[in-house]
Amino acid sequence: MSASLESRALGALTGLALGDALGMPTQALPRDLVRERWGAVLETFHAGPADNEISAGMRAGAVTDDTDQALILGHLLVAGDGTVDQQRLADELLVWQKMMDAAGSGDLLGPSTVRALGLVAAGADPEVTGRWGDTNGAAMRIAPVGVATPARPLERLVTLVHRSGRVTHNTRIAVAGAAAVAAAVSAALDGADVAEATDLAIEAAHLGAELGHYTGGADVAARISWALDVVREHALEPGLEAIVDLVGTGVVTQEAVPASFAVLALTPDDPWLTVRAAASLGGDSDTIAAMAGAIAGAVHGVEAFPADAVALLEAVNPDLGLAELVSDLLVLRARP
Repeated sequence: MSASLESRALGALTGLALGDALGMPTQALPRDLVRERWGAVLETFHAGPADNEISAGMRAGAVTDDTDQALILGHLLVAGDGTVDQQRLADELLVWQKMMDAAGSGDLLGPSTVRALGLVAAGADPEVTGRWGDTNGAAMRIAPVGVATPARPLERLVTLVHRSGRVTHNTRIAVAGAAAVAAAVSAALDGADVAEATDLAIEAAHLGAELGHYTGGADVAARISWALDVVREHALEPGLEAIVDLVGTGVVTQEAVPASFAVLALTPDDPWLTVRAAASLGGDSDTIAAMAGAIAGAVHGVEAFPADAVALLEAVNPDLGLAELVSDLLVLRARP
């Protein structure tokens, strides 16, 4: 029996948070070090190791900026009745940035967001601050837009993706990557499997590449298609090595987003394996696992994740409030 719409929607945000938390200790580490410490594929959550400059000292199961920013975006989407006020988004991100700095976690912020927030803080118009934002911050936090917005007409979804994050990521590359993730999440809520959701993601990436400012870089849609070819004949472990060596696991959109879809292609039937495998890549593994987890959770529903893993996630991060946010986002989705 297929999961309900509510289960798939909650699965999307839960999968995002699970992937983020699993990838927290492995982010910024090389794949060979991750494999040496925790095996080819992580089995569970781990604390941030002392030699990780970004996540040292964080509790096992703690989420990072991927989940935090997705929740900020989701709540603003609800508050704006389906639109995200860019000044409010900038203000919320600035408050969040100060909290992260105070907690010693300022390094969690990606380069595009840091640059844009610096400009906003200096008084720049939020409509222009995202001019050079082409890294994966828009894609990592976009899942709530996919939950709140039907996949068809696709042009409307992609337009809303662009409008939701232009304060930090107003470039064709960033919009294409975010559109791919949002479209895959939304298609999955309508019952698509991983392959079908990926097909729509590629279509959305083509549309997203027509919005925002130009920056140099590979075409995201083409890179997703190519990444699928890279792993097509591989079993899981050699497939992960191919992703690291060929697709890339860096913060640039045209690496991280294709990498997330490649992991999904390797693990289409097991969302818990999806997030653990993505978190095992190293590099920007928390973001890759968050994006892949959002799509996998939307395909399979929240019940497909181990109950003890979800319980630990909620215990370590008691203020997530995912069920309440999902309920509000589905109200938006149901509107004409």
